[in-house]
Amino acid sequence: MQTLYRTTIVWLTALSTVLPAAGQTTGYPYSQVPFTAVKVNENTFLGQRIKAAREVTIPLAFSKCQSEGRYENFVKAAHPSDDYAVNTFMGFSFDDTDVYKTIEGASYVLQTYPDKKLQQYIDSVLDVVAAAQEPDGYLYTARTINPKKPHGWAGEHRWEKEEELSHELYNLGHMVDAACAHYQATGSDKFLRIAQRYADCVVREVGPNPGQACVVPGHQIAEMALARLYVLTGDRRYLDEAKFFLDYRGRTTIHNIYSQSHKPIVEQTEAWGHAVRAGYMYAGMADVAALLGDSAYIKAIDAIWHNIVEKKYYITGGVGARHAGESFGDDYELPNLTSYNETCAAIAQVYLNHRMFLLHGDAKYIDCLERTLYNGLLSGMSMDGGRFFYPNPLASDGKYRFNSEATITRQPWFGCACCPSNLSRFIPSLPGYFYAVRDRDLYVNLFASNTATIQVNGREVSLEQQTNYPWNGDVTLKIKKNKAGTFRLMVRIPGWVRGQVVPSDLYTYADNKQLAYAVQVNGEPVAGELHDGYFVIERRWKNGDTVSLHLDMEPRVVTANRQVADDRGKLAVERGPLVYCAEWPDNKGFNLHHILFKGNSSLTAAPDYGIQNTEGDGKTFFVTAIKAQVQELAQGSDGTLHVNDVTLTLIPYYAWNHRGGGYMDVWMAKSLSGLED
Repeated sequence: MQTLYRTTIVWLTALSTVLPAAGQTTGYPYSQVPFTAVKVNENTFLGQRIKAAREVTIPLAFSKCQSEGRYENFVKAAHPSDDYAVNTFMGFSFDDTDVYKTIEGASYVLQTYPDKKLQQYIDSVLDVVAAAQEPDGYLYTARTINPKKPHGWAGEHRWEKEEELSHELYNLGHMVDAACAHYQATGSDKFLRIAQRYADCVVREVGPNPGQACVVPGHQIAEMALARLYVLTGDRRYLDEAKFFLDYRGRTTIHNIYSQSHKPIVEQTEAWGHAVRAGYMYAGMADVAALLGDSAYIKAIDAIWHNIVEKKYYITGGVGARHAGESFGDDYELPNLTSYNETCAAIAQVYLNHRMFLLHGDAKYIDCLERTLYNGLLSGMSMDGGRFFYPNPLASDGKYRFNSEATITRQPWFGCACCPSNLSRFIPSLPGYFYAVRDRDLYVNLFASNTATIQVNGREVSLEQQTNYPWNGDVTLKIKKNKAGTFRLMVRIPGWVRGQVVPSDLYTYADNKQLAYAVQVNGEPVAGELHDGYFVIERRWKNGDTVSLHLDMEPRVVTANRQVADDRGKLAVERGPLVYCAEWPDNKGFNLHHILFKGNSSLTAAPDYGIQNTEGDGKTFFVTAIKAQVQELAQGSDGTLHVNDVTLTLIPYYAWNHRGGGYMDVWMAKSLSGLED
């Protein structure tokens, strides 16, 4: 092994520590605090999601790798044969990634919850994976199983269909990400050696030079992964390859807006095409820009980010308006009943917004990350961790739009299993999004009870956070140990409490409420400066110092920009970071699609509202619901229309569809007197 491997690993996207082997590169100005330094309490909202992933989702994903033939594909590739009819047993050319993503998530779990049996199981899987690798490092079972007649998407020769459907480089990306996580978790280079051999094969064979295949990824993610591998090893070739993948988009033979290869990336200013591919590419641009100080990349992703948040962003933080191509739509094209909002696209938006924060240090990016996380992302996984959504629509009549006979309900798995396996790897990494540092500034970005040990300007600070967020807005931060002396604590004041739904005019609050926040240090009110969405407290902190944050948390009514045709004349309801919806099990006896919100509709929080997970484990979980006094438009026996006063119950959007398919709405009509607006 190279001596460049380090025992202290830079985690994921932080990239802020310049490695000696990296030459003149620079990293992100703001550094992510490693998730290994943050322990989230299990009885918290996010802690329960992590526990569900650890105890249910990841074991389920491993079992599906077995039952759905993912492991068997590697076994066959270790013993290739002309007799194999690959298309008859391999559904997709990227099926290998289900194995990689599940190992990645399990590796994150191992770092917080050491488990010898799990580690041994992963080792046994890696034995199977390693045996399938070709002598020169190439590892792509869709071809290796039967090189003379590979999977239909693979093409006759390596890389020739990469910009279409082969996913050879997509497989590389997920393999590298998983291998880096496994090395970080276990100290074993077993997987890392496999991944590096494939990466070295790619570096040799794919590029702009004579004799190389001049192609770019048809499905992006290798860019992020190779940047991560560079940070881990200091091998500049990996960063150069990532930059080649980005620089040559729009310069190869295939120009396709679906995969964002329609023109060079520095000329792209709008989000177009497949929403997952796009989000991964934009995140990769941020990584490479941070490492190389590329201002043209930063200018491009700044423009793209604004286009998303100003014109192509659902109130749930989801993206991808169209089923066709799982893609972004036109500006303000945000349908509800037919919206796509793939779970993987939400994960990609979290990656992007976190990197935008690491570049710019503005709380607006964390506001967007939080909106996506609590709504458009967590909706993709059931509360018990065992059932999933691929698309996440904002309205339902109980049927899928493109198959009227299919009831929309969470599924235990999918033939194309990218979303469940992606959740397997993402959810256990959540603690890594809570805190960040820059010099003597410690940023508090997300709220959940946890303990953390953080390096501030190279010195240790131990912090404890207590809160029942997102159900209430009270947060307590306690300095347990401080060796950093004087530093600035930067506490995010969410946009929703400052009167901003999103950092644009795409959505605005339609009520006249003015929420407030308050900060105390050791029980005494503090008047501090608000800087880029952060409340700044600078002092020489002592052990035991306590910061108390109060955020008013009340139900709010939201309206969309008039250019969003599907939301015109409608209102949505939020409380804190959560978007709410009305679902049929809570509102039997009237038609949800005939509800009218009056201008003075009363909204009341209803804590400890029980929802029984009848589609899963049968257990009841509890939320804060909202009771709204509204009107129902009804037709009398004589055919005349009239309105009835009714009480509408709304639940958090992430919690819908635990009780079977049926009607659901996020956006509901205003009362008749307000429809002209």
